[in-house]
Amino acid sequence: MSNSKPLGQKAYGSIPHLPGSRLGPGDYHISEGQARIATEKRRDKHDLIIVQEKLDGSNVAVTKVDGELLALTRAGYLATTSPYQQHHFFAKWVEENKSRFAELLNEKERLSGEWLAMAHGTRYELQHEPFVPFDLITGTERVAYELFSYRVTDFGFTVPNLLHVGDSFSVADAIKAIAKSGHGALDEVEGAIWRIERMGKVDFLTKYVHPNKQDGKYFAEVTGQGEVWNCDIARWL
Repeated sequence: MSNSKPLGQKAYGSIPHLPGSRLGPGDYHISEGQARIATEKRRDKHDLIIVQEKLDGSNVAVTKVDGELLALTRAGYLATTSPYQQHHFFAKWVEENKSRFAELLNEKERLSGEWLAMAHGTRYELQHEPFVPFDLITGTERVAYELFSYRVTDFGFTVPNLLHVGDSFSVADAIKAIAKSGHGALDEVEGAIWRIERMGKVDFLTKYVHPNKQDGKYFAEVTGQGEVWNCDIARWL
């Protein structure tokens, strides 16, 4: 397959920020009304707010196209065409775990997640495998959290640390909840993700990123030293 997007689109889009969240280049805030639903008051009993620890790695995905499993970067390109070594390691890891993905995924469904093998702005002392899935998607349709969690954990995957399920959840409460990482973060946890579901469907997502977060502070081009790895990479070299 050539250096094109097998799904004809990005593997994952952008999540808008809550007020007070640190914006990066190209980032934007969610509407005031949506921010209130996520953090202050639900519209009614049909809103379900799910909050998870935000992970700091590379956004990647695995999809099935014509029965073939493909490892993708966030932009939607094959991981094997990436200029970054960490994505080639991800492709090798997917190959090692292809039986799990083959059974889990339906045609043109994709499992998006965080590839934590290499430290970006946060180092991790991982007690689980370096891929942490956070969304199961077909086209633009996300699978609701309960079904997503059931499907992926049934195959031994670890999902992002769950901070809250139920009513609206304030940023202050989220900051308290991430004081201790569920994934062995050795640096300050960068933030949290809010998933707002309504009557069994994902309505919208939003996030909060701590103002102290420094993007890519462990990258070799920033430190002038080698990459920092959160797991043993010897088998992929």
